[in-house]
Amino acid sequence: MSNEIREVEQQAAAFREGFARIEAEIGKVIVGHRETVHETLLCLFCGGHVLLEGVPGLGKTLLVKALARCLELAFSRIQFTPDLMPADIIGTNVVVEDPEGRRQFQFQRGPLFGQVILADEVNRATPKTQSALLEGMQELTVTVGRTQHPLGRPFFVLATQNPIEMEGTYPLPEAQLDRFFFKLKVRYPSRAELGEIVDRTTTVAEESLARVLSGPLVEKYKGLVRAVPVASHVRDHVARLTLMTHPDSSEAPASVRKYVRYGSSPRGAQALVLAAKTEALLANRFHVSVEDIHRVAYPALRHRLILSFEGEAEGIDTDTIIGEVLAAAMRGETAAREALA
Repeated sequence: MSNEIREVEQQAAAFREGFARIEAEIGKVIVGHRETVHETLLCLFCGGHVLLEGVPGLGKTLLVKALARCLELAFSRIQFTPDLMPADIIGTNVVVEDPEGRRQFQFQRGPLFGQVILADEVNRATPKTQSALLEGMQELTVTVGRTQHPLGRPFFVLATQNPIEMEGTYPLPEAQLDRFFFKLKVRYPSRAELGEIVDRTTTVAEESLARVLSGPLVEKYKGLVRAVPVASHVRDHVARLTLMTHPDSSEAPASVRKYVRYGSSPRGAQALVLAAKTEALLANRFHVSVEDIHRVAYPALRHRLILSFEGEAEGIDTDTIIGEVLAAAMRGETAAREALA
């Protein structure tokens, strides 16, 4: 075994250990939600951002704060409200006076200049303020006037939102939704989990969480994830899945043609591949399987399918449509293999 291969295997083993340690640390304060924690960490090591949706009180904010405590990264919290302005997020130029009495403009950084950003109840702010996040999420820069200010790395936005049916919420624009790597649905706890939550939150004891990973290590593991190879047939499967979410595709299932107005963008395909690469590494494999792709399909695609008026009126869940797309894709591949046999 060459030294290069041995080094990669050691890095992969360290990555799996770090991933498991963060999950264990967060588990000290978060009851249940194992899948949500796992998928949030996938986003972190893929270099994406995550949107957490659920009714108030399910622990979305606590999960983000616990993750920040496990990482040696600068943490900022932005509480989105209807009167929040873009300058409140990105910062603004203010007039300052130097020791000689001369006045000049100086940029005062806003809370977006952190590394782990909690955008709490993001859909309670107006669309103008919501869109202030876009440049930072996509370009890792903030522009004020004619000056571009770089953001720190890693830069990880975790936005929480209440279901859009709740009073006082504004739907996120499609362009902003597409910037999120995953959309995760935070479910209501079970009876046993609810009892454990009550026990943990009505006592005086507070768990202290250990710092597990530094910023440079997170960046290093992001590079490791991207180095995982993808076979041509898996890449083609991802392309096929993505195109099948579009109603004008010849292979689109009937539910897509009836209920979907726009399908997934290419960012959806990128999210499928990167998240599947991370899953492969966690399974101690250096290749991506079709099963890995299907495992991450729901969080990667559910917010990228824009329903038609009929789909909205009938209350269609995009998860149901994604399930039909996955099933149709597997049937098509099975038929193709049988034809070649």
